[in-house]
Amino acid sequence: MKANRAQGTHPATTAPDAAQAPAKTGCSAHEGMRNLIQLLPRITRGLRRRPSGPIVLDDVPLGPTHGSALALIQENNGVTVGALATALDLSTATVSGLVADLERVGFAERSPDPADRRRTLLRIVPGSESLVAAWLEGATAPIMRALQQLSPDERATFVKAMGLLEQELNAPA
Repeated sequence: MKANRAQGTHPATTAPDAAQAPAKTGCSAHEGMRNLIQLLPRITRGLRRRPSGPIVLDDVPLGPTHGSALALIQENNGVTVGALATALDLSTATVSGLVADLERVGFAERSPDPADRRRTLLRIVPGSESLVAAWLEGATAPIMRALQQLSPDERATFVKAMGLLEQELNAPA
């Protein structure tokens, strides 16, 4: 199984031949669509089966959005709720609720900005860094392994393509 993971495949959910073939310089939009139609349901099933998916700590369910918020807090220790809301493209009220959940389970805390007491900063609770890192690692490990197999340019193109797909799928009719 380890050998399969190093190659980017899993024995129970192998990708279509096009995804396993050596990289070529490009594909037509129709080839790309055909491959995505085959891959996206498999990716969705894989994400739903993740053991590190939604978990419940202290009666608080934590899901993928909590993970995204926690990763950003970890990356930008001392971020504000407003900056976090902007980064996640969510309302300040929604992010405030996410942060409240993260506070209840002991992952994050709010503290006044020493430079401007009117501002509140978010940070990982001291002493919980290893627990936070372990939870985030479990939640993001497959995605990180896949992204690490791409060059920086390929990663940027992939992320851009996913953003464009999301825009098209959620555009008003």
